[in-house]
Amino acid sequence: QVQLVESGGGLVQAGGSLRLSCVASGIIYSIFTCAWYRQAPGKQRELVAQITRSATTNYADFVKGRFTISRDNAKNTMWLQMNSLRPEDTAVYYCNADISGGDGRREHWGQGTQVTVSS
Repeated sequence: QVQLVESGGGLVQAGGSLRLSCVASGIIYSIFTCAWYRQAPGKQRELVAQITRSATTNYADFVKGRFTISRDNAKNTMWLQMNSLRPEDTAVYYCNADISGGDGRREHWGQGTQVTVSS
């Protein structure tokens, strides 16, 4: 069974940086588009950034110039480098991936990692 596991969240002061990681495990044939989403308390989950298998990226306007998404296809790993963090970036961050694996091709979600930015 394919699983996504995030790590790297934590508490940071405004202006600081964090790097989130997401590792896919299990029987994996190919990972297509990957993405990071976030959900703040009382708000809907929103797209932060996405990256295709060929490394084409797309960012939400509210993170452009501050966050960078990347991936290593050989390691089934994706990252989100977050710089110049703001209190409004506080949320649970989830990785998401379109994966062809032992259970067919479908969308997978990680369990989430908390990012808290203090002012």
